Amino acid sequence: MKALDKFFKNILFTGLVFFFLSLSTFAQTVKFKIIETTDEHGQVFPYSFTDQKESNHSLAQVMTYVRSEREKKDHETILLSGGDLLQGTPLVYYYNFEKPNVPHVFAEVMNYMKYDAGSVGNHDIETGHAVYDRFNKEINFPWLAANAVYTSTGLPYFKPYTIIERKGIKIAVLGMITPAIPNWLPRNIWSGMEFQDMIECAQKWVKIIKEKEKPDLLIGLFHSGVEYTYGNQSADTYKNENASKLVAERVPGFDIVFVGHDHHGWNFTVNNSEGKTVPVLGGRNSAIDAAVANVNMTYDSLHHDWTKEIKGEIVEMKNYAPDPEFMKKFQYAFDAAKKYVEQPLGYFTNSISTRESVFGNSAFVDLIQEIQLELTGADISFTAPLSFDTEIPKGTITVGNMFDLYRYENLLYTMELTGKEIKDYLEFSYGLWFNQMKNENDHLINFSRDANGNVQTDKRNNRPVLKGVYYNFDSAAGINYTVDVSKPAGDRIQISSMSNGSPFDYSKTYKVAVNSYRGNGGGYHLTQGAHIPKDQLEKRIINSTDKDLRYYMMKWIEKKKNVTPKAMGNWKVIPETWWEKGKEKDYKLLYKGN
Repeated sequence: MKALDKFFKNILFTGLVFFFLSLSTFAQTVKFKIIETTDEHGQVFPYSFTDQKESNHSLAQVMTYVRSEREKKDHETILLSGGDLLQGTPLVYYYNFEKPNVPHVFAEVMNYMKYDAGSVGNHDIETGHAVYDRFNKEINFPWLAANAVYTSTGLPYFKPYTIIERKGIKIAVLGMITPAIPNWLPRNIWSGMEFQDMIECAQKWVKIIKEKEKPDLLIGLFHSGVEYTYGNQSADTYKNENASKLVAERVPGFDIVFVGHDHHGWNFTVNNSEGKTVPVLGGRNSAIDAAVANVNMTYDSLHHDWTKEIKGEIVEMKNYAPDPEFMKKFQYAFDAAKKYVEQPLGYFTNSISTRESVFGNSAFVDLIQEIQLELTGADISFTAPLSFDTEIPKGTITVGNMFDLYRYENLLYTMELTGKEIKDYLEFSYGLWFNQMKNENDHLINFSRDANGNVQTDKRNNRPVLKGVYYNFDSAAGINYTVDVSKPAGDRIQISSMSNGSPFDYSKTYKVAVNSYRGNGGGYHLTQGAHIPKDQLEKRIINSTDKDLRYYMMKWIEKKKNVTPKAMGNWKVIPETWWEKGKEKDYKLLYKGN
């Protein structure tokens, strides 16, 4: 009897041991810290090569943060990029176009940092086939864009997704790019490709990934923004520019969606069509911060599945010092870029600021207009300020200053537009730009308003939010006109004559200088404003530069030597007293009286 009792006790003890061992298996937990930088725009060093002064954000600081996380033993660290790498600073411009036959510094930087995956951005495509194809060969991580496909075959031009395996966990990362690229960029830059709708593409690839890979975690890595109503689009707009949130909501399967493109910074959740909560995360631009998903995965062997707890955070890089080893390794690139931007081009006899450009006719914008007219021989020129708050001081103008004068690598087009189309174009632009003023005490600028009509404020800088974006505030040179802000949008522009004194004819066809972003439909000035069908824009192009406009601007200043930028005075806002009062009021709001 005693022997039997002992036998059963041994069985009970053994059972309890196995039970508790099984519990530990049931509760196996793996932690991940998934870090996304996005819209890096060439910001390798904590230094502005344009302004030639130190800054407090860079990939050198991201390296410090990532290195510290990788050293921790309680989690696995994964590093992702949301795209727009190859445009935005003189450093990457130098390696894109001035040094095309040496290893690209940004590829070397990202390889050194050991990025696990990245998505392709529209500004990466903007650099042209020679640059982004070369970069794609030099990087040691997959560069993803499932919805950028060969026109001939429909197969992905870049890799559609990648698999990352850590601690027995299988993580799938699906990358996509904003499909609006044909609205902005010349066809030759993306030749051989077409860009699919993100929702349709995600539905296709999520199914493939789930069936083929059976991942434990599925991440969306999208170079596309959150605000799908931008540019008068809607949730149902096909090939929506900013469809990331829509994908998270409408395409079940994603555990996390990382976003980019809009430079806003996001940390929120949505419920998808199956009722599952999906975090949507995205940092701001230029390595100002990083979006981080803290993931706890616990395996339940009874149900053969992982339960996931995911919390997002935004980590600011100003709190981290640059990594010394990183800085030492890439000192050669810093020195080369610094030498490049310090090259003198000419001399400005007075300072110019984009602040004036936000409120009316300005020397800053009209210098660009003057150069565009001279380069093309066009009758009329359109352009906008490409920076919100930039000053180029009087004195020697260097290569670095040119990245303040003109931020993007746009080509310069000469197009054919009728007088009526030119007028409608301007009506559209000023409709975005200026408010319909009721009296001199009203706002001049068209601010975004809430449901109660109150001006909305950006919580990050406590400034009123523009309803349009400043780089869409196009004005014209070559014609004389007024903008009557007492009238509604669409009925404000009165063109009196050409600036040479000859009559302006609404039925005549004119040669118009415009950048390639606008000429391809960017901002919708030509399509929604001038009512030219998108598929007709290419037929209106008479000529295009073969290099970016900034290159020709540099050559123009080198030739002129001494330049006196001045406003042409060919247009003004009326009633003038209303304009003056509105400008004074809104200047204080936008620039805090500085």
